[in-house]
Amino acid sequence: MKRLLALLATCATVLGLTAATSPGATAAAAGCKVEYTVTSQWTGGFQAGVKVTNLGAPLTGWTLGFTLPDAGQKVTQGWNATWSQSGSAVTVVGVDWNRTLATGASADLGYTGTFTGANPKPTAFTLNGVACTGSLEEEPPPAPGNGTPVEVNGQLHVCGVNLCNQHNRPIQLRGMSTHGIQWFDQCYNDASLDALANDWKSDLFRIAMYVQEDGYETDPAGFTNRVNELVDMAEDRGMYALIDFHTLTPGDPNHNLQRAKTFFASVAARNAGKKNVIYEIANEPNGVSWSAVKSYAEQVIPVIRAADPDAVVIVGTRGWSSLGVSDGSDESEVVNNPVNATNLMYAFHFYAASHKDNYRSALSRAASRLPLFVTEFGTVSANGGGAVDRASTTAWLDLLDQRKISYANWTYSEAPEGSAAFRPGTCDGSDYSSSGVLTESGALLKSRISTPDSFPTS
Repeated sequence: MKRLLALLATCATVLGLTAATSPGATAAAAGCKVEYTVTSQWTGGFQAGVKVTNLGAPLTGWTLGFTLPDAGQKVTQGWNATWSQSGSAVTVVGVDWNRTLATGASADLGYTGTFTGANPKPTAFTLNGVACTGSLEEEPPPAPGNGTPVEVNGQLHVCGVNLCNQHNRPIQLRGMSTHGIQWFDQCYNDASLDALANDWKSDLFRIAMYVQEDGYETDPAGFTNRVNELVDMAEDRGMYALIDFHTLTPGDPNHNLQRAKTFFASVAARNAGKKNVIYEIANEPNGVSWSAVKSYAEQVIPVIRAADPDAVVIVGTRGWSSLGVSDGSDESEVVNNPVNATNLMYAFHFYAASHKDNYRSALSRAASRLPLFVTEFGTVSANGGGAVDRASTTAWLDLLDQRKISYANWTYSEAPEGSAAFRPGTCDGSDYSSSGVLTESGALLKSRISTPDSFPTS
């Protein structure tokens, strides 16, 4: 739908909240903040973000209420909470992954709505039944560093459950993944990498090297050389390079154990002196137990460490890197039986139209126990096709931002599927950024990735 440029583009209010107890919730001291922003608007519709920050005592449950001032306003779809509307009153209840809010913690919510006539902002915000009473100050965030992502952050490492930079501060990397380089190698050239670094302002470039499906096993030397070339291209532009050993079919990574040892021994020795390299050793294990994946990881990681002892390594998880959720399990199998290695993170993958609240709940629970990296996700269905699910994608990205979990979107390519960032024929030209070449998915991701980073340096 065509957006009305003449209408209000953004609308924000910062309101202090006091809270009283409600069933299942502890009382919050005077000191909560709500930030309401209209993020986009079109004829008869809009999308808004609602950020709730708890500046008082910890909450174990919360209910936010507000009033839509125009009788024609309706909430059509909400995310990151349970939304309901009765007349002009809207009720928003926290869900599993954000129901508990520590002091200083935030819940990023959002919804799409319809309106007739004007589109004024909501009024009468309440938290746990008590009216908003005023605004409170909060400390400003740390000043971000200047320079490219690699210049600011340097050699990365894992600290606790976070990915941390050379200043030992947690960071989030945001970027894009290639499609299979055996199929779409023409999309990865100087112009496309310049656009990714300078226009998209990406921190991360994931290099998806399939092992089967006409990939590495057909030409080990050729694919190894191409991966190294792409690592150099990312380094030249100050981006981190995520080397993805893209095992998919067969799903047991042990099928490729010797190939993995050969490949990672080579690329680790060649790139050990670089600060921008991260190794992803098993893309999407499937049809295999977690113990088998763990055994594979504990054989491959020492090969990397022998050449490159400092780089971060990421291992895939059971059920297509879903922490086992897609196999009917959950994160507990990894929490209770972690890989015996250091400087290690675990991969989590999702496709927004297929994977929703139960997957978000698992990731949120696991994020407090495990270092997680979303090395691949899509805005569409799990098969890579179908329509973009904007609401679910926004809910996911808000959650990843809140948890400082790094991510790479599938896919920086012109593949004939809904997940592709580019329209067909884009890779034959030199434009990889304008609205004329971007798909709906590409435009959505570019708008998220190109917002300023906030890499702390102190």
